[in-house]
Amino acid sequence: MRISAKGRYALAAATNMAQHHNSGEYVTVLSISKELGISKIYLEQVFSLLKRGGIVISAKGAQGGYLLSRKPNQITAFDVLSSVEDSLFEVTQETVPERAMDIENALRISVFDSLDKAVSDTLRKTTLLDLVNEAERHKGEHEIMFYI
Repeated sequence: MRISAKGRYALAAATNMAQHHNSGEYVTVLSISKELGISKIYLEQVFSLLKRGGIVISAKGAQGGYLLSRKPNQITAFDVLSSVEDSLFEVTQETVPERAMDIENALRISVFDSLDKAVSDTLRKTTLLDLVNEAERHKGEHEIMFYI
């Protein structure tokens, strides 16, 4: 499994949107860009893919922007990544198929397929709400405390 910068940014942006979901207001790419420190131009490309993947809806105009298409507890990390990654789970290349097919099969079944399944299961059970809750647990960890 390989997650590109596009996938990581999509997950971060979707989590940010989930943090603001209860307001019901559309969020602009510019505001997410500023809050997360991600290029606006790059995020526009990411949001185009998120929209096509059904993760967000958009509205034009002064009050426009993007909104999650479903509640944060109904969108998984797998949903987000699948909408922006071309090949989330690439087929593992064969290692020793010509000389040791028994070892090749053992590696594929016991290691590579098991890893793909574990990662897929984790992504499918982790919702944006889970990510919001985890982010809240860590909020303020990197803030400087001043004592007088």
